[in-house]
Amino acid sequence: VPMAVLSCMKYLMFIFNMLVFAGGTCLAGMGVWVAVDPAGFQDIVATRAVLSVGAWLLLAVGIALSLLGFLGCCGALRRSRPLLLL
Repeated sequence: VPMAVLSCMKYLMFIFNMLVFAGGTCLAGMGVWVAVDPAGFQDIVATRAVLSVGAWLLLAVGIALSLLGFLGCCGALRRSRPLLLL
């Protein structure tokens, strides 16, 4: 496989993982926002219990995606197979 193809794949994987990291960070930020200030979302969600569970779920998924994206970025830049498989 030519070196240019491997280099292109490396940077494409880095960009994809950076998008996953950014999306996870946005989800975690939204989860914190809903958990701290639920008044703005009470018009959308009728029951408060569902809003609280949704906020914690957003936070947990966001943190998991951020961690996954960060490890993927590090793995893509270093060409580390274990980090990419994680």
